[in-house]
Amino acid sequence: MSASGPAGARPRLSQLSVGDPVGSTTVHLTRADLERYAAASGDHNPIHASDEVARSVGLPGVIAHGMLTMGAAVRVVVDWCGDPGAVVDYGTRFTGQVPVDAETGADLEVSAVVGAVDEQAGTARVDLTATCGGTRVLGRARALVRLPA
Repeated sequence: MSASGPAGARPRLSQLSVGDPVGSTTVHLTRADLERYAAASGDHNPIHASDEVARSVGLPGVIAHGMLTMGAAVRVVVDWCGDPGAVVDYGTRFTGQVPVDAETGADLEVSAVVGAVDEQAGTARVDLTATCGGTRVLGRARALVRLPA
């Protein structure tokens, strides 16, 4: 049984221990995803759309938006806790890029574990690991989640 208990059950603080797995997922990103994100966010930086521009500034090619990467990674936590409103804080450091190939896209590998439990505050800290092509792209990625006792 995982930390969240039976399928569909919300996790409870009293059932959690540091190191418990929260979940893992692979998020496949395409250039079309980057276009949609740029339109929704207003971030039209050409390094997210043009290989030529991206390479001219020293990147390997088009890269995913950092905030898109951050948002995609926290999805594993939201799915686990069953309520996006339960995530009361989330932060990370951007430590690498997610190059998105025009033909094959990119796979963002995300895993998460319980990093701390604070029963008095009613929260659990979830530590995330996010990699692309074996390279860590988010550092110190942590979500604070309010859960029932």
